[in-house]
This record gives sequence, structure tokens and C-alpha cells, in this order.
Amino acid sequence: MYKRIILSVILAAAFHTLQAQQKANPRPLTMAEYDIAKNYTVADLDKDTYVKFDNTYILDRYQARKPFFITGDDGLKKRIDLYKLIAKEGMQEIGLMVFYTTEKGKIYKAVVPDYTADGKVWDKYFQDIDNINKEEKNFVLKLSYILSRELSFQQYKVLNNGKAPSEEEATYGSDICFPGDEEVAMASGLTKMLKDVKPGDQVITVDPQTKAASVVTVKELTTHEPKNYALTSLVLIASAHRQTNTGMEIQLSAKVLQATPNHPMMTREGNRKMGELKEGQEVLCLNELTGKYDVYQVWKKDERAGGTQKVYNIVADGGSTFIMNGVMVMQK
Repeated sequence: MYKRIILSVILAAAFHTLQAQQKANPRPLTMAEYDIAKNYTVADLDKDTYVKFDNTYILDRYQARKPFFITGDDGLKKRIDLYKLIAKEGMQEIGLMVFYTTEKGKIYKAVVPDYTADGKVWDKYFQDIDNINKEEKNFVLKLSYILSRELSFQQYKVLNNGKAPSEEEATYGSDICFPGDEEVAMASGLTKMLKDVKPGDQVITVDPQTKAASVVTVKELTTHEPKNYALTSLVLIASAHRQTNTGMEIQLSAKVLQATPNHPMMTREGNRKMGELKEGQEVLCLNELTGKYDVYQVWKKDERAGGTQKVYNIVADGGSTFIMNGVMVMQK
């Protein structure tokens, strides 16, 4: 159980830093910087949302979030504050600073390194959170939950062009489609936004049994009228771990996909609607690093109103699948 929780923390941190790399130009956190950050204390967690220290580093409250208050089975309320750790020179994100306050006012600190950090820095982080967990019961579990929660919300905002999920009631129906900004794998090796696909275009299809890819021609792009469709959003991952002399190396690949809940996907258990998928189920995805089609796990699933928009689907002259955002989905 404990190893599974630790893995959750690793994955959440890796996803967090993967997003940071795309938006904030991160660089590796050094061991010296880790120690400096670990020993720094924010004077007032309620008021100090942007703090400069040592004339070298900045702590910026993560996504302007207010504190998290989390209560476990023991009935004790804990507070968690998250700050981005930024190197002032170049304004590069180098990690995530966690302040964990107990019901008695004691503060524990953790520094989650950027995924580019050396293995020894990650080893130090693992040891530090293990030490805290021995003193503060379920610390790792609660840290994992908050990091995972933040990842899920931020990934959903990415899927929705930076917008928070709509609170309007979603439209459920028989439409089996995708939003227009999902990307289709074309025969040319490039991708094209689904809404821009035209009859005559050639796209990739994959045989679910043999994993062999071939080319089919688009006969029609089905378009459904704008509605506030319910959308199922998936975060899919594949990870590999290798122990080295310097620490644990993690190879992580992630996909994000959204579609109406009734769109079918091929899983290890057979054909399933996206809305019926459960976390941990396996689907076939393109691994861009190897060019092969590998099994990915559903790591996070969310279903919400996607806002008023058209949705689309491809009808091709052959095959039963196509590749959307690197994920194998069924033609319908």
C-alpha cells in the first residue's frame, strides 16, 4: 500500500513538472537549492503569496490557490499550501514547495523537484517525506491526494483552453463525437484538428488485435449542432522505472483525451464507452518515442459540461479505429 502511495506522489509530481516544462521553461533543481528551499519559512501563509528570498529565488502561490484543508479518518484537520519554486535568473521553475500545517500549528515542509532533477535530489525528497510520514501519520497519503487533485483540475483546464469547467447542465444524448480541437493522426505523419478534416483526407487506422497501422480514406466528417455537450476527459499514462546508481529513473508518457461519454474505445476487457471506463483500465495509445502502439492506463477520469460547441466524428472507407490525440478510438 505504501509503495503504491509513493508511486502516486511520483506520478503527480512528474505530471506537474511536465506541465511546467511546457509553460515555464524549468531547469533541474540542485541539491544545494533543495536544501536552501527546505530551510526557508514563509512568514505568513495567509498574506505572503509572492515572496523573494536570498535575492535568488521566488515562491509564488501555485495557481493563486487558497490553502487546502484536509481531514482524515482521525478527524484532524490539516492545512496544505503549495508554492511554485522559481529561480529568479531566467524565471525558471525548479520545483514545488509544500507547507503542511498540523492542527497544533506545526509546519512540515517538502520540496518536490522538477522531473529533470538528478536522481540524488529525488532520493533526498523520498527520504524526507518518508521521515515526515513516520512522525505525521498519513502525510504521504494526503500530499498525494492534493497533488493528484491539482493535476486533474489543471489537465482539464488545458483540455478546455484554460477555462474552468462549466457549471451549466450538460447535454447527454446519442451523439458519439469529439470536440473539434482534438488532433487526428494523418497518413502524412502529421496531425490535423478534427474540425479541419475533409472527405478525401487519409488517416491512420490501427488493428486492435495485431496493433498494425494502415491508411484509410475519410468518406465523411459528421458534424453535430452546437450544444453544451457532456464530455468525458481522460488522462492516460504509461510509465517505466529503472534503478540506477544515482537514483530511480522514471520514464513517463501521458495522453489526454475528451469525447462524449458514449464514444466507444477498445480496452483490454473489450469495447467500452468512454463514460464507462474506470481508472486503471488499459487502452491502446501511440508511443511517439518508439513509434509503437503500447498499453496505457486510465489514470484520471472526469466528466463535465464542455460548454456550447459543435462535435465531430470521422467515417472512413475501412478500418474500425483512428488515432485521436495519440489514443486509439473506435470509428462510429
